[in-house]
Amino acid sequence: MRNGAKSRRKRKDKWGNRMAIIGITLVVGSLAVVVNIRSATLREKAQEYEARYDSLQAQYDQELERSAKLEEERVYVQTKQYIEKIAKEKLGMVKEDEILLKPSNPQ
Repeated sequence: MRNGAKSRRKRKDKWGNRMAIIGITLVVGSLAVVVNIRSATLREKAQEYEARYDSLQAQYDQELERSAKLEEERVYVQTKQYIEKIAKEKLGMVKEDEILLKPSNPQ
């Protein structure tokens, strides 16, 4: 082979190596951009999920408080004191030993 052919071949090989390096660099750069965009999207979703979790946790706490109040009311409704109160207020009933005084109408 001649010196000129070797020189052309080396240039061709160098050009091919450079193109391969440029191609690999572009692929790696593209992957870096895609990963960065995807990670930003995932961070946003994580923030949304955290806000939703906080909201649901607050709702859960409210429901626990409501449940405790309802349980207290359920226990109170079953007492004799409550039954007597309702009998007096809604039904107008009195105990046997109670005296009912009605105010007179001044007209």
